[in-house]
Amino acid sequence: MRAPHCELPVIAADILERLRARRPRVHCVTNAVAQAFSANMLLAAGAVPSMTIAPAEVRHFVARADALLVNLGTFDAERRRAALAAIAAANKAAMPWVLDPVFIDRSAPRAAFARTLLGKMPRAVRLNRAELAALSRNSADERSLPHLAGSWHTVIGLTGERDFVCDGRRFAAVANGHPLMARVTAMGCAGSALVAAALAVERDAWCATAAALTILGVAGEVAAERARGPGSFAVEILDAVHGLERAVLLARARVN
Repeated sequence: MRAPHCELPVIAADILERLRARRPRVHCVTNAVAQAFSANMLLAAGAVPSMTIAPAEVRHFVARADALLVNLGTFDAERRRAALAAIAAANKAAMPWVLDPVFIDRSAPRAAFARTLLGKMPRAVRLNRAELAALSRNSADERSLPHLAGSWHTVIGLTGERDFVCDGRRFAAVANGHPLMARVTAMGCAGSALVAAALAVERDAWCATAAALTILGVAGEVAAERARGPGSFAVEILDAVHGLERAVLLARARVN
């Protein structure tokens, strides 16, 4: 079933306003490279990040959060244990969590662990085409999303030059963004953190995922107009998310 595309920019603007008003807590079990940028992206959007992976306290942090991100970018034993503990705490509290299976196309053990986590019912999975192919054990593109999302009982956010969001029934394509987004490390990881933040204030995971990717894409376009290159772009996109106005989001969102 096709999405009510005309409503998605309004939904994205509403979710951004709720983020700023409610300031949800998002706990991130994420990779070492992405921690600071993801934390700053969450703060720019209005959320409150936490990042501990310490076995003695990760469950306590998750229990006091509103959403969880599990990112496999750093695949060490401590983070694997932290991911399992954090997911158990989130599921016990019926808390939404997001899986970001970073680089599972490069590593069979990482892909196997991602499939194990997929069975623990993430509310959304944010990944690129190579990661989708590895997770599904097939050559995957947007045409496979309805079947995969239905089989996995989750929302898939497939990101790239265009972003596709599917929950098995509804499908949307987000055409916002800028090539400089691919020149800054941890941009995808920060996008997954934004998906988790959106899930903290929106129960419909398809709407939340599409909204987060739309917000990030529009902010990327705004940032690119001010940036001189990747270094300044990394700063400008944080400012763009922080200052993104409803009217700008509604005018620039390209969803179909």
